[in-house]
Amino acid sequence: MSRPKKHSLTLNGHRTSVSLEEEFWRAFRCIAEARGLPVNVLAAAIDADRGPDTGLATAIRLYVLKDILTRLPPR
Repeated sequence: MSRPKKHSLTLNGHRTSVSLEEEFWRAFRCIAEARGLPVNVLAAAIDADRGPDTGLATAIRLYVLKDILTRLPPR
């Protein structure tokens, strides 16, 4: 696992930065591409859905995890 790296995003016209490990960035970009969405659009949707006590980086990590878990066979 790599160390978190800061990336800039534009959410609804506002610039922000998010620090995520490269593995999460790579998975997040793949998910956005698979859904036909720009990364900024998917990040804005995640931002809009997250609770006030959840940081954007955490919300993105959880989104990636949920996406991966839905692809696993049921237990």
